[in-house]
Amino acid sequence: MSQRSCLGIVLAAGKGQRFLSHQPKVMHALAGQPMVGYVMDAAVSAGASKIAFVHGPEMSDLVSYANETGNKIIGKRNISFFEQRDRLGTAHAVLAARSAWKKGIDDILILFGDTPLIRSETLINIRKELAGGAHVVVLGFHASNPRHYGRLIRDKDQNLIEIREYRDASQSEREITFCNSGIMALSGAHALSLLESVDSDNAQSEFYLSDLPLLAHQKQLRIAVVECSEEDGTGINNRAELAYVESLMQNRLRNEALAKGVTMIAPETVFLSYDTLLESDVLIEPYVVLGPGVSVARGTIIRSFCEITGGKIAENVNIGPFSHLRPGVTLDQDATIGNFVELKDAKIASGVQIKHLSYVGNATVGDGVNIGAGVITCNYDGVHKHCTEISAGAFIGSNSSLVAPLKIGTNAYIGAGSVITMPIEANTLAFRRSPLITRKKKSADFHKADQRKTRKNCEAKKH
Repeated sequence: MSQRSCLGIVLAAGKGQRFLSHQPKVMHALAGQPMVGYVMDAAVSAGASKIAFVHGPEMSDLVSYANETGNKIIGKRNISFFEQRDRLGTAHAVLAARSAWKKGIDDILILFGDTPLIRSETLINIRKELAGGAHVVVLGFHASNPRHYGRLIRDKDQNLIEIREYRDASQSEREITFCNSGIMALSGAHALSLLESVDSDNAQSEFYLSDLPLLAHQKQLRIAVVECSEEDGTGINNRAELAYVESLMQNRLRNEALAKGVTMIAPETVFLSYDTLLESDVLIEPYVVLGPGVSVARGTIIRSFCEITGGKIAENVNIGPFSHLRPGVTLDQDATIGNFVELKDAKIASGVQIKHLSYVGNATVGDGVNIGAGVITCNYDGVHKHCTEISAGAFIGSNSSLVAPLKIGTNAYIGAGSVITMPIEANTLAFRRSPLITRKKKSADFHKADQRKTRKNCEAKKH
């Protein structure tokens, strides 16, 4: 089968009106990635060497994303775009991309941008049927609640006769639980003749792909059915279904992580992203969110109520609880990031201690640095971001403000409560504080003075 050419056609022209959204439905994210990205990944993993993308008018964001993603996973020359200006059904959409297979393609996979849980293994099984001589392959699943899916009508020998759309089905046909996922594959040699034979004689007056099995029978072509799990075939039509599929996706990601040796104390409270990389012996406590671009090496502990996005974390790091790591953070081994610490665009070297209530942004922190409670790097002047460099072995006392651009030298010591605006040389003690003022007067006298002042203010307001 590896010698057979394969084209993946991704249908994504639907407006998604039930989403009540200004962006195309298939651009809504699941686990940090637009849902259509999963479909493209599955097609390429199943051996598709080209992808044809069918979109609707005014979907520039979708085209830009698909073009960028396609360039990464399959190469810019192997992805093409076709606009379906008039939305006249799924068969009409596929025909919009007819020029994509004119040069001769063995296998054509017809996929939907709103069916993101489809696995590459399932698509490979479909292609095996084409390699075995089938001309049309339909992907079906047994639904616990068939809802408005089309039904797969089979004869007594379980051969597929036709697909009946819900609106056109009789009551007895609606009781069938074997449903059409919509995903289909065609032999490249017969695809055009089959698609051009589809008519719009149905309740919606549209051209349906679901007519292809019956047309194939009439042309005496071979039809095959591949059964998948209900999860693989689940489509998304509204935000409630988006939330449901998100839960399925999260369970899939969690189970993959657990199988690789990650420990999650309460997996159902941990949320991962499509590209999260977790090594074995990582421990994740409850209520943790890992956004896109996070990798975590073995032995690291992420404690409760942490949010991490775009971070590279080395071995044996301790994070949290209640830590927020924004994009651009790298943590070297044995670093400790504690309670209510926020990091952004920060390179934290090995053995660094930032244990509580600090903000470190646009900074590099050297080996073994200790940053006390309440320390902040003042990196933004209202117009530009500036960098802070804290060299190895430095000690930054609590409640200090480091005003960037700034460099703290090796083994420098910053006294608590300091505002540092100038570079500090290595092996230097630095502190800056306002002088302490004390007055020998009883506290009761201060209260009496405050009361007299309050009475005067009230009398003045009356007049």
